[in-house]
Amino acid sequence: MESKVRPPERLAFADVTLQAEASAKMMERIRGAILAPSAAKKSPIFKADDVCALSGVAKSTMTYRLGSRKDLPTGTLNETGRRRNFTLGETRQWVQDFRKEMLRPEGAEAITISIANFKGGTTKTTTAMTLAQGLTLLGHKVLMVDADPQASATTFFGILPDVEIDDTNTIFALVDGSQTSIRPMIRPTYWEGLDLVPASASLFGAEFLLPAMQNSKQGFEFWSVLDLGINDVRTDYDVIIIDTPPALSYITINALMASNGIIMPLPPQTLDYASANQFWGLFAELSATLMGAGAAAKKFDFINILLSRVERSPSSDTVRAWINNTYGDKVLPLEIPKTSTAGTKSAEFGTVYDFEDADLKDRTYKRAREAYDLFVNYVDAAIRTAWSRQLIDLGDESFAPSNLAVAP
Repeated sequence: MESKVRPPERLAFADVTLQAEASAKMMERIRGAILAPSAAKKSPIFKADDVCALSGVAKSTMTYRLGSRKDLPTGTLNETGRRRNFTLGETRQWVQDFRKEMLRPEGAEAITISIANFKGGTTKTTTAMTLAQGLTLLGHKVLMVDADPQASATTFFGILPDVEIDDTNTIFALVDGSQTSIRPMIRPTYWEGLDLVPASASLFGAEFLLPAMQNSKQGFEFWSVLDLGINDVRTDYDVIIIDTPPALSYITINALMASNGIIMPLPPQTLDYASANQFWGLFAELSATLMGAGAAAKKFDFINILLSRVERSPSSDTVRAWINNTYGDKVLPLEIPKTSTAGTKSAEFGTVYDFEDADLKDRTYKRAREAYDLFVNYVDAAIRTAWSRQLIDLGDESFAPSNLAVAP
């Protein structure tokens, strides 16, 4: 007679709780291993050649200024005494001095950029983080707003969202009305020139609270909560970058309505392409609805598609052609290749700008770094154009941003 095997017992909610606790403990162990021994991330060290490359000047120019100026940092000589090393803060001082004509002009405000996509796995958070770091290396002061309840950007900074962050530290404080400004939620990070408003799973609650308040609170506009919240800090920063959830959620809508520009990372894959089309279709429908509800007509300084995780294959080439035909000049004239380096850095809560000396000798790293440098330079040019528009709107046409065209 064949014996019957009894199926395993069904899982109760208690099992889910235990799994959550185990997951949190493992994440803490992983972070401790990756960030050991200090349990805090550190920014890289830059050589004089790096400083010159970021500043766009020849080595001789920096050497002359090093001897003639006493107000600029001299760095630290290495053990052989042949090379000067500079901290991130020192590097930024040099870059700001050389690029002062290309920084935010007096009277202009921060340019807010949302990194958005309907779908996960498109390098949305990596793009946001890399762009933020890259812009600081061009001398800008940047604020990163993590608006994704998954808090991936927060984790990139070496912060455990479920352990170290609660809803009072996130933009949820704007949603529930306990704060009217984002300022109290801003914290410095390991990366000088880059501040953070962190996220945690508590942001999921915003998807229930915002529509409830829209229905119950007279005059409330759910789409303007974040826009109003960042008004207080627009003159404190050059750029505000918002990492959005992988959905056209109430939080994403807030981010888009608060932004001067939108960047969508889009891998040339069929499912990603289809998802992107759905995103823009739904956003267009929603925009029409919001206009009918009394929202002011929204204008963007730029909307760009960034080809990301690009592989060389016949299928990718086909989808790339679809993307170019669909989005035209909105597609940036550069691509972010899919590389093992990018994957390794993400696994270590880092980007190509979190480099070590060994990385600089790796061809794969150089390829990824060059692509991101080009991306950052294009966005920098778009930011300066947006500042020019701001000043023209204010009646000041004296600011004429230079070098707006960046050679591919």
